[in-house]
Amino acid sequence: MITKTIAEELNSMDYHGRGILIGKSPCGKKAVIAYFIMGRSENSRNRVFVEDGEGIRTQAFDPSKMTDPHLIIYAPVRVMGSKTIVTNGDQTDTIYDLMDKQQTFEQSLRTREFEDDAPNYTPRISGIVHLDDGDMNFAMSILKSADGDGSSCQRYTFAYSNPIAGKGKFIHTYSGAGEPLPSFEGEPKNVEIPCMPIDDLTKHIWDNLNADNKVSLFVRYIDIETGKYESRIVNKNAS
Repeated sequence: MITKTIAEELNSMDYHGRGILIGKSPCGKKAVIAYFIMGRSENSRNRVFVEDGEGIRTQAFDPSKMTDPHLIIYAPVRVMGSKTIVTNGDQTDTIYDLMDKQQTFEQSLRTREFEDDAPNYTPRISGIVHLDDGDMNFAMSILKSADGDGSSCQRYTFAYSNPIAGKGKFIHTYSGAGEPLPSFEGEPKNVEIPCMPIDDLTKHIWDNLNADNKVSLFVRYIDIETGKYESRIVNKNAS
């Protein structure tokens, strides 16, 4: 599979929908997580990320303009001990709750499907990073309709042990333009993780997202040895 730079990948499409990037820093000391949301409707664009404990949640930028919180308001990031969960919907809570009951990441997602937004049937994309004895592993998942047929759900999980420093995986909801929007296809994409401080990487990702459609971005660096983290949030709707 071809490995692209973040800039190349983000500039390949005007509308990725929502996207998750997970990888390891070039120095091998940090787990890197990024999650962004894009929007085309006024309701989708009327959002911001805010901190919520060790994670984040979405909220309406202007509550008076929020017409439908369904599929819009959720907690994209939650932390469970040495595990960080990141998703594009309320399946974050499903993963957290069922893993707390000793189910696995994959098992917990068997209870969920793609979003009920026919005719798009937007995929549910999820990721989890686990720090383990001085190293990290991670997994990604996509729950999608069967070629746009909402009667059938296809579930794919991709697991990565001992990821290579300076490399990451990127998954997003849509594979291009269309009516309805076509779902992401294939494995998560290979991307380079540049050697940058978190502020520079945050700016780099934000600057390369489509200016008209980007809404919010979250980036986190986690020290693989200690579990300490630092995070950044960028909102197009700045307060």
